[in-house]
Amino acid sequence: MDNTALITNDGIIFGLLAVILGLIFYTQASANSFWQKFYKWVPALLLCYFIPSLLNTFGIVDGANTGIYPLVMDYLLPACLVLLTLSLDLKAIIRLGPKLLILFLTGTVGIVIGGPIALLLVSIIFPEMLGGAGPDAVWRGMTTIAGSWIGGGANQAAMKEVYEVGGEIFSAMVTVDIIVANLWMAVLLYMAANNKAIDKRIGADTSAIEAIKQRMEQYEAEHRRESKLPDLMFIIAVAFGVTGLAHWGADVIAPFIGDHVPVLKDFSLDKKFFWLIVIATTVGVALSFTRVRSLEGVGASKYGSMFVYILVATIGLHMDVTAIVDVPKYFLIGAIWMIIHASLMLIVARLLKAPVFYMAVGSQANVGGAASAPVVASAFHPSLAPVGVLLAVFGYALGTYMAYICGQILRVIAAG
Repeated sequence: MDNTALITNDGIIFGLLAVILGLIFYTQASANSFWQKFYKWVPALLLCYFIPSLLNTFGIVDGANTGIYPLVMDYLLPACLVLLTLSLDLKAIIRLGPKLLILFLTGTVGIVIGGPIALLLVSIIFPEMLGGAGPDAVWRGMTTIAGSWIGGGANQAAMKEVYEVGGEIFSAMVTVDIIVANLWMAVLLYMAANNKAIDKRIGADTSAIEAIKQRMEQYEAEHRRESKLPDLMFIIAVAFGVTGLAHWGADVIAPFIGDHVPVLKDFSLDKKFFWLIVIATTVGVALSFTRVRSLEGVGASKYGSMFVYILVATIGLHMDVTAIVDVPKYFLIGAIWMIIHASLMLIVARLLKAPVFYMAVGSQANVGGAASAPVVASAFHPSLAPVGVLLAVFGYALGTYMAYICGQILRVIAAG
């Protein structure tokens, strides 16, 4: 490790990250008026990236050489994907009605095609945005935004590794990701506050919303239970057992492709990390059709979310805050990208005469993931929060696959 860093012991660094996360969540939950106003304008997720990045920027730790990052990526990332996808309930989502699913998938498509279109448009003004084969190529950084906006932090981290994204462009894209996504969330919350007027204006049928409220309240009542030690041990067994299985599969599949199907190397299919993530996600989705899914009743997804925040803080150690100076030219890409996503959502919602709730939650389940989709859903009614969770979990399941496809389109465009 770099001896110029003030702290070089990984144990101390991990402890610092844990304390930082604890303080962020403690202050966010505080009833103190200062903290309530503070977090109204400053997203907690941004702090989880930003504060650890200060440790790296000012030389307190050397994020590039800490052993925490590979540990978190290899074990906590696949484990959290398992825990976040095993609660997927495809039947429940289907019962919510086709309009909600159509809008959610419209949002996904908007992000997959929006990124490449934004890159093409901005390259007219800034031709240097295209090309670049190195780790800090713009298209590589954009794959992490695709992962974040379709799935969440875990999928973002997966794209960072799969496409070997450099720290400099990643720092810039994280900033664009968080600020643009939160601006859009503010718009959605405004629409939530005025949903009755908007629904009336477009002639939306909101009767299904009441049925959804009743179904969700019944679902919550049936599955919620107090967690006991055996439940928690089973959560750990499933999460890390599947992670072990994914490592075994990756160790077999990746070298086989590298040796026998070299043409697939251009698609990153010879990388162990790609298969590690795909296998963990696929097995997690498969488990959602078994009794293992009942672990959600004792908080499986909460443990998954905890792993995500540890992951986010660890990624923050690789950030250099000074890269924000170069961010403005990337904001144009982010803004156009989000406008394409939002426009598609609004057009399809209008054509379907869908309630604004469907559009807002369908969009936020993509862009914000499990952290904020329930927030937008509950802005309409507290009992609707689980709808946001269900769709966001669906986003986690789709995120790795769809962001990978978006990345391949970006790669082709950048290569000319």
